[in-house]
Amino acid sequence: MLKRYLVTMIDLIVSTLQLTIAIVIIAVWILRPKLETNFRAGNAKNIIEEFAVYGLPEWSVYVIGGTKLILAGLLIIGLWYSSIVEFAAIGMGVLMAGAIICHLKTKGDPLIRATPASLMLVMCTLVLYLG
Repeated sequence: MLKRYLVTMIDLIVSTLQLTIAIVIIAVWILRPKLETNFRAGNAKNIIEEFAVYGLPEWSVYVIGGTKLILAGLLIIGLWYSSIVEFAAIGMGVLMAGAIICHLKTKGDPLIRATPASLMLVMCTLVLYLG
């Protein structure tokens, strides 16, 4: 009985993490790409300026954003089709690790700016480990 309860709780935690990752990505890339936040690199006021601070070309904004949105969608679909969750979580984790590296390489920026990407990476890791 306890084992069944623990499995159910872990499944609920993994599903919640998947949904949280997906919602955050959708919010950042669809609802807030033009908004200024305290977590943007340098003096960037939007996501395109932030990628420029990282030294990335403008086209990379659309490639990375599109990839993240597809992976977010796969994490949502993975609530019903668990076979795709591992792929989506690994892909998102790789992109989050890249985001962390970009934040850390931005001279003069406080480490706190890497916090959202770091938390997303932790959540992706938990989805992989617990799922």
